[in-house]
Amino acid sequence: MRIVKSRAARAITAAVAVGLIATGCSSERDNKSKGDGEKDTFVFAGAGDPGSLDPALASDGETFRVTRQAFEALLEHESGGTKLVGGLAETWSSNDEGTVWTFNLRKGVKFHDGEAFNAAAVCANYDHWFNWTGTYQSSAVSYYWQTIMGGFAKNEDKETPEANYKSCTAKDEHTAVIEVKEPSANLPGGFSLNALAIHSPKAIKEYEKQEASAKGDAITYPKYSQEAGTVAGTGPYKIVKWNKGNKEVTLERFDDYWGEKAKVKNLVFRTIDTEEGRRQALQAGDIDGYDLVAPADVKTLKDQGYVVPTRGVFNLFYVGMSQEANKALKKKEVRQAVAHSIDKENLVKTQLPEGGKVADQFMPDTVAGYSENVKKYPHDPAKAKSLLKKAGEEKLELEFCYPTEVTRPYMPAPQDLFELMKADLEKSGITVKPKAMKWAPDYLDATEAGSCALHMLGWTGDFNDGYNFIGTWFAGYDKQWGFKDKKVFDAVNAGSKMGDVEERVEAYKKANEVIMDYLPGVPVSSSPPAIAFAKNVNPPNVSPLTQEVFSEASFK
Repeated sequence: MRIVKSRAARAITAAVAVGLIATGCSSERDNKSKGDGEKDTFVFAGAGDPGSLDPALASDGETFRVTRQAFEALLEHESGGTKLVGGLAETWSSNDEGTVWTFNLRKGVKFHDGEAFNAAAVCANYDHWFNWTGTYQSSAVSYYWQTIMGGFAKNEDKETPEANYKSCTAKDEHTAVIEVKEPSANLPGGFSLNALAIHSPKAIKEYEKQEASAKGDAITYPKYSQEAGTVAGTGPYKIVKWNKGNKEVTLERFDDYWGEKAKVKNLVFRTIDTEEGRRQALQAGDIDGYDLVAPADVKTLKDQGYVVPTRGVFNLFYVGMSQEANKALKKKEVRQAVAHSIDKENLVKTQLPEGGKVADQFMPDTVAGYSENVKKYPHDPAKAKSLLKKAGEEKLELEFCYPTEVTRPYMPAPQDLFELMKADLEKSGITVKPKAMKWAPDYLDATEAGSCALHMLGWTGDFNDGYNFIGTWFAGYDKQWGFKDKKVFDAVNAGSKMGDVEERVEAYKKANEVIMDYLPGVPVSSSPPAIAFAKNVNPPNVSPLTQEVFSEASFK
């Protein structure tokens, strides 16, 4: 029996941005001085819009930064770190096989709508996700549920993985037991995901009255997820308004919160999609902090007295290839040619902050399971041309999608990165057809559906296990990549059910070697993103998982 105890009191997590607005537009915040001169609203700028106010329907950090303030999962990570601690569960344990998970829940916790949190609420959430039908079963909508728990009570798509989730039982009011069919490396880490955060059962009943729909790659999300009013979590803040015109989400302190109350009454997430725009807004005093500082701005801001902490390296940037979008990519020589074309060293040197690293596999070297023995593909345009000739693809033309109106921790300036890689590919004789797409939801939906021959994306780890990286992409068929290779899938899954940590790490190393021999895409880099705060701010602890706890922030 493995038993893990949480720390006595925990400050909730946060993660990744929301809002988009020219700095001259009006803001929803009211930061007029009170009698004591204290500000009552903290405004933080991110790089892109959220996709949903229901984190269960999301897979991107821009959404999770907002929803993490309002919704809490059974487990969380310690503030500023990667260690799992108690969230809505004070303690948790599993049987020796890792198939039965028991959660001893906190008492006296309330949802934002006044409902009481208990074991029945936990099971209402897990059963709600398990019983999703229709468009909710799309991997673009229920990505994390499928990644962590597999499919549904009744799978409607033959490509949907078989469900590993078995049941949730309210053993008593404050004890929930979740059973899975097979042990998984995704657990217990998956219980900390904001996508599996707990909602009020009363709110869930309203959710179930609404449908998501799809037309081609475009997803229409249910109305409740696109406006404040229905969603209800247990976090230190509650979502009260989403002004899409101003690109702002407003949250208010939840005074009945079970833990330490938020230090600032109001929290506003605003989107400013350019690095320069975010920096200027901070310098003008229009915002109190922002994420994804341009590498060239770090020293300038520090010299001016701003607080600019840097997160640890826990991400990966890659070029994805969809073999179903362009059949030429089914040829290994073509994929190798793309890899040899990209000058990673130049990208890291010119585009990433200090501390950025060239990647040679699909996890950073800070994660256990990183292998020193993977096959490498150094920049070599001549070799790329030779490989294309060997493949009979000397006149290769590839559509290359890239996102607009966003900056990501692993991708500081998407268009600049794209232009450099486009030039690299063209030097190898590959004709590139650019396709710019708005980050949310267009780009995310299209890449998830495998619509782009080439695309650029990345990943910031959710929890500290190698499977959270390689298992995310290569545990089985995924439309984003559009390939089926049993050798890759078996290698990736080999370690996922191993209880011994050392054996699991060795299995991950071998999996990385198999992946890079097959080469489904091109890992490019890992970087330490910076985050900036105003001079009068006591910032929250920065997190390598980009899970900052904004209830910790205060004004000096």
